Amino acid sequence: MTDKYTTLVNQGVGKTIAKRLGLPQPAVLRRFKPGQPLVTGPVLVQGNTAGADELAAKLLSWDLDVRRHAVPREKLGAIILVLDELTRPEDLEKPVLSAAASLRDLGPSARVITISRPAAETASPAQSAARQGVDGFLRSLAKELRAGATANGIVLAEGVQSTSPSALAALRFFLSGRSAFVDGQFLTVATERGHLPPDFEKPLAGKVAVVTGAARGIGAAIARTLHRDGATLVLVDIPAAGDHLAAVANEVRGTALQLDISSPDAGQRIIDHAVQRHGRLDIVIHNAGITRDKLLANMDHGRWASVLNINIAAQLRINEALLASEHFRNSPRIVSVASTSGIAGNRGQTNYAASKGGVMGMVRASAPLLAVNGGTINAVAPGFIETDMTARIPFAVREVGRRLNSLQQGGQPSDVAEAIAFLASDAAGGINGDVLRICGQNLVGA
Repeated sequence: MTDKYTTLVNQGVGKTIAKRLGLPQPAVLRRFKPGQPLVTGPVLVQGNTAGADELAAKLLSWDLDVRRHAVPREKLGAIILVLDELTRPEDLEKPVLSAAASLRDLGPSARVITISRPAAETASPAQSAARQGVDGFLRSLAKELRAGATANGIVLAEGVQSTSPSALAALRFFLSGRSAFVDGQFLTVATERGHLPPDFEKPLAGKVAVVTGAARGIGAAIARTLHRDGATLVLVDIPAAGDHLAAVANEVRGTALQLDISSPDAGQRIIDHAVQRHGRLDIVIHNAGITRDKLLANMDHGRWASVLNINIAAQLRINEALLASEHFRNSPRIVSVASTSGIAGNRGQTNYAASKGGVMGMVRASAPLLAVNGGTINAVAPGFIETDMTARIPFAVREVGRRLNSLQQGGQPSDVAEAIAFLASDAAGGINGDVLRICGQNLVGA
C-alpha cells in the first residue's frame, strides 16, 4: 500500500500548497539499495575519549569522510556522539551543545547516533543519572529532527569497546538506509561476540533461514531481504496460502513448507525439512501471527485462545524443539516479530497485545539459553506498517496511525525485514534478548 499523501507533498504543486498551508510534509526516506554509499555526506565524530578516537579511526578504514571537528555550513551525513565515559550529569553539557551547533548542517535523511553505557545499579548515583540522561536526550532529539533524519543510540555493556564487532555492526545499521524507519531507539551490545562479514552486501551468505508466515506481506518481504543478503530460505505458511507461498519460494529460490505452526510437531518438522533439503539450520524468523480484534467486554474464548496460540504458544513450542536439536547449535539466531501494541497497548487488541508482550518476555528469558551455543534471540516491534491489513483500516483512523510518529508516515514491510536481517547476522552476535521498535518513533509507548 502506498502513502499517496507523502508522495503528493514532496513534488510540484502539492509541495507548494502543503508548505503554504503549514500541512505535515513527511520526507521521502532514504532506504537501502545494494551498492549505495553507507551514508551521504561527511560523518562528524564528537567526543574526547579513547573510544571516540578508536571509532573515528575505524570509520576512516571504511572509506568514510570523517570529521573530528565541525566545519561551519558543511552538510553532514551523520553526527556520532561518543558518550562512553560519563561520570556525572554535568558531563553531558559540553558534547551535547557541541553537537547542537551542527544540527542545522544535517542533510536529508541524516543520522545522529549516540554511543553510551547502561545506567547499571552498580554505577554510582551520579554516573547512573548521567547515563540515563542520554536516553531522555536522544529520544527528545529524535522528535526534533526533520527531513527524514533519525536519532538512535548504541549502549555498550561494561567492558565492550566502541569498535567491538556488534557495536560496529549496529553503527553500520543505524548509519545506513536499512534503519530508515527506526527512530529514537537503542540497541544494547552486551558482549564482544560476533564478527563482521567479509562482504557487507552478503552478510548471510552460507546461512539457512526459516521464515514463518512467509506467503504475504511482511513475511514475504523478510524472505526477499534475507535472500538478497545471501541466505538460503525455507518458507513456512498454512496450506491455505500454498499458492502464494510457492510463488514467493520460487522468487527467492527457496523451498516451501506448508505447515500449521500451532501443531505439536511443527518445530521438528521445520528442523527435518531444513536439514534434509539444505543440510543445516542457522536462523529462524518467527513472523507468523494473527489478529482477532474485539473489545475485552465482547471477547470470547475462540478469539482469545487462537491469537495466544498462534502468536506466542506456537513460538514457545518451536523454540523448545530448536533448543533440543543438535542441528541448531552453531551460533544460531532467532528473531521474533512482536508489536508496539505489546508495549503501549491498543484499543480492541487485549488478546493481540498480550501475545506480543508475551513474545518480548519470551525473548528476554530465552537469551541465556541461546547464548550457551553462541546464539542470540531478539525481537522487532513494528508500529504502523503499510500492509494489506492496515489498508483495511478506516481512512481517518489510518491517517492518524500513519502520522502519529516522528517521521509522520507509515513504514514499509522492507523496514521490518531490514532490521530482522541485521539481527539474524553473525555481526549482531553481541546483541541478545533485545527488542528493537520499527515505528518511526511512535508517539505512544516507551
